[in-house]
Formats: sequence, C-alpha cells, structure tokens
Amino acid sequence: MTATSLRLRLFALILTPLLAVALLLGFWRYSVAQQTAEALFDRGLLAAALAISRDVAGSGGDALSPKTRALVSDAGGGEVFYHVAAPDGIYVTGYAYPPAFRPTAGLGEPEYRIAEYRGEPVRVLRLAETATIGNLTGESVVTVWQRVADRSGFAADLAWRAFALIGALMLTLALVVWFGVKRGLRPLSDLQDAIERRTPDDLSRIRRPVPVEVSGIVATLNRLFGQVEQSIQSHQAFISDAAHQLRNPASALLSLAESLPGTHDPAERQRRERALIGAARKSARLANQLLSMERLRYGDTIPKTAFDAVDMAKEVCHDLAPQAMEAGIEFSFVAPPDRLDVRGNRTLLAEALGNLVDNAIRHGGARLGRIDVSIAEAGRDVVLTVTDDGKGIPADQVDLALGRFSQLQPGEGSGLGLAFADQVARRHGGAVIIEATGPGASVSLRMRR
Repeated sequence: MTATSLRLRLFALILTPLLAVALLLGFWRYSVAQQTAEALFDRGLLAAALAISRDVAGSGGDALSPKTRALVSDAGGGEVFYHVAAPDGIYVTGYAYPPAFRPTAGLGEPEYRIAEYRGEPVRVLRLAETATIGNLTGESVVTVWQRVADRSGFAADLAWRAFALIGALMLTLALVVWFGVKRGLRPLSDLQDAIERRTPDDLSRIRRPVPVEVSGIVATLNRLFGQVEQSIQSHQAFISDAAHQLRNPASALLSLAESLPGTHDPAERQRRERALIGAARKSARLANQLLSMERLRYGDTIPKTAFDAVDMAKEVCHDLAPQAMEAGIEFSFVAPPDRLDVRGNRTLLAEALGNLVDNAIRHGGARLGRIDVSIAEAGRDVVLTVTDDGKGIPADQVDLALGRFSQLQPGEGSGLGLAFADQVARRHGGAVIIEATGPGASVSLRMRR
C-alpha cells in the first residue's frame, strides 16, 4: 500500500481545521447577515412610517413630499407599501387595503408583525399617533409593509459577499500552505539526495545541517550506519578467522588423503587412516561450532521451552563421563534432589555445558586428575559449574579465554568452546564466569530461570 506523501498530509492537517473554522464562520456570518437585514429593514420601515405620518399631517392628507416618496419607493433595497387612515378611520392615502393587523401596542408605539399581502409574506409596521387632518383631530394610523423576500435577498447578498471573501482567503491560504510546506520540506529532499549519492561502501556519519525536527531521523540513520558497519566488520573478521582456522585442518586432511595411496604397510596405513578420521572429525566439529556461533550471534530469537536443568546436566555428564575416564580423569556430578525448572533452549544449553567439560578435558594439562560438575540454584538463577584441578587459567587471561579462536596455549581445540558457552549464557540472561584462583579452574554458566 502506497503511503500518502508528507506534503499532502501536512497540507491536509493544516487546512482541515481551518476549513472547519471557515465553515463555522460562514454560518455565523449568514446568521449575522439575517439579523442585520432585519434591523436595517425595520428601521427603514419606521423611518418611512414617521415620514409619511409627518407629511400627511402637514399637507392635510393631500400628498407626500418628494423626499418621502423617494424613501418609500426604495427603503432598504425593497419597495415599501403604505396606508394612512384618518382619525375617523377613513382612508386618506396609500394602498386601499393594508394587511390584516390586530393592534396590541399603545399610542405612539411602533408595532411589527409578519402578515400576508396578496399571497406573499410581508413585514408590517403599524404606528398610531395623534394627528389633525383637515378639521379632524384624533388617532391617525400609518401602516407600512415590505416583502419578506426582499429582506431575505438582502441577507443572502450580504452572506454571499462574506462567503466570497472567506473563500478567497482560504484559497490564498491554501496556496501559501502548499508552497510553504514544499519549501519547509526541502531539507528532507536535500537529505534524500545526499543519501542517494552515497556508494554502498560509504557508511560514514551524515554531517549535513538539518532542522531540529529531522535531527532525530539523522541520528537514527547514523546509529544504523554504525551498526551496519560494525556488523560488516564482524562478518569480515569471522570469515578471515574461519578461513585461518579451517586452513590447517584442511591441509592436514589433504596431506593424509594424498599419502594413503602410497602407504603399503598395513600398520602404517591403519595409523594414517585413524589420523585422517580424527582430522575429519576435528574439521567437522570446528565447522559446526562456527555455524552455531554465527547462528547464535545473528539470530533474532531462539526457541525456548520449559525443562528440568538437572536432567539436562545429568544427560550431558553421562555422555562425557566415558571420555574423561578413558583419559584417567576422575569425574563426578553433584545435583540437588529436586527439579530445577528453567525456560530456555535445552539443546544450546546442553552443548554449552558439554563445551565447558570438553574444554577442561582438553586444556587441563598433565596435572589434571579430577573434574567435578555441579548444578545449584542461586536466587533467580541456575548455575552450572565445572571445576578441575588442572593447570588453571591465569587471572589476567580470563577475557582472552572467552574470546573467539582464543587459546592460552597451542592445543587441539578450536578456541570456540568458552566463547560459544558465553554467548548461550547471555542469550539466557546470564554469563560465563571464570574463577582463576588456586590450583585448577572453576567455570560457571549462569542462566535465568
């Protein structure tokens, strides 16, 4: 699914609330226009009524002045109708039949109503005043009215003018926002162009000046570049180390294999065949350890299940005890009577414990005579400990012993056993701890339950 461009999203986020405000403002302006039209037209009716009343009283009912006629003909944008009745109720001037009107206001008080005249709704004003027309003095009634449609048209005209002004402002604002957002996003476009121009080998930090809002993205990219560069360097180092470590076993295999056809002595041939099998096993073990190390290091997750750590350790010791006893080494396993349930990868933990025991057998030296394996609970952790009475590990070489392909002295091992065990322990929330005090060595694998 294609994501919406950032420019369109910002444009929509900015203009949507402004458009909503503009609509609300438009409706409010229309309501105000209606109220304004009502007030203006009512004042116009009142002005017309007062002018008619004064003219009729002054002329004795004969005629209206030119100014009053002009006011009546176009008061507030619409035609004004009028009717004047003398004090005795006799029609004086204007239209003969005004809209029906039942008065409730007193003398001299203007009274407005909505009525109907010739099938149309009209706004009516009735004004009763004391006047003298001819020889009659009494209550003279002036009635003026105007079509409601004229008022509505005037209000609509005011509203449309307001709408046109708001629309023009919104259009201008939209253009400003559209091109403003484009200009504001230019640093992102420049950053994209700079990244695209980079070669695959260029993983250096981005040092371009960017806005504060983009600095987090640049920092994340720089951190990612650093991690990728470190990962590439680690892979290159692994390939180099693996090639170096596999070269000697491969050369030995090739030499032994080439020497077999020319060996006719049965005893010598049998010796070389055993050496060839041993070299092949060593190469296979080294390759498996290398694959396990890389799979463990770069794998996202490892499958974990609940199992009894005592049973796992007992099984590993049962498999390795014959190898130790064949080498003349006393071998023991000590475990608590109860289960120690942990959640982890049983296969990896068993292989890690096997590496610890195998490392003690291979590198214990000539004085090695005993290996003890124990398992115990320590708070929230389970600790697997392999202790021997061999030549031990100097305290200043503990870190070196945990490194990949590291051997304190030349031997037949691959230098991956302790490193692999430490990686497995870390994946299980623990670590491998080497205690180098006293004769021999004590190597513990801690793991979280």
